[in-house]
Amino acid sequence: MGKVISLVNQKGGVGKTTTSINLSSSLGHLGKKVLLIDLDSQSNTTTGLGIEKSKIKKSTYDVIMGACDIKDAIIKTPFKNLSVIPSVIDLAGAEIEIMQISYQDREFIMTGQLKKQIDTIRDRYDYIIIDCPPALGILTTNALAASDSVLIPIQCEYYSLEGVNLLLKTILQVQKKVNQNLEIEGVLLTMLDGRTLLGLEVVEDVRKFFNEKVFSTIIPRLVKLVEAPSHGKPIIEYDPKSKGALAYLNLAKEVIERNGN
Repeated sequence: MGKVISLVNQKGGVGKTTTSINLSSSLGHLGKKVLLIDLDSQSNTTTGLGIEKSKIKKSTYDVIMGACDIKDAIIKTPFKNLSVIPSVIDLAGAEIEIMQISYQDREFIMTGQLKKQIDTIRDRYDYIIIDCPPALGILTTNALAASDSVLIPIQCEYYSLEGVNLLLKTILQVQKKVNQNLEIEGVLLTMLDGRTLLGLEVVEDVRKFFNEKVFSTIIPRLVKLVEAPSHGKPIIEYDPKSKGALAYLNLAKEVIERNGN
């Protein structure tokens, strides 16, 4: 039975999509079967894996709105053990559409539609990773309702913990109302510039705040990690010997170890 992990932080630019792509591909590289779900209307995860939007027939929009079976939206990537459900711009209007339907149907879409769909394919994968939008709205709530755990990327910069309390409150609300089994998978420090004192201070602050939930692996700020998506490849394919590839492989190993498999 595959484990469902949502990557969530309402603050943009923290490395959420970069981590979604590279953690998923690294898990696949290590022999795990992975499904990556792009739940962000910006579709950066989709394009970062080299998928042409013009060739997408079914997407997360169709899955969320109940317009297709989740199996029909899955695309196999050329990367080892990695499949993806792509996103399209239509997803940007999904929240407005959902708010316009009946209360009963709206509640189901918000808290049950994605979970119901994912449950039909969980046994096909070891991990199902969901890249959430940078907002704590309906789509993110949907993902949290369907997830076993949350992975929180936090950028190693000033104000990094700003908004984290709101995120934790959202997680707590989801636990109380729709998914009592939801846990925090871990907190990932990203974009560390080891040359700056500020970056190291942020690392210390985050570790004090989250304690053992913080992954040992820290993702450094690297040009190669920025370049890779423009080539439609995860870092382990774009530059397998780079520090970024090594960092995400180490993160994948930590995730596997934490889950005892």
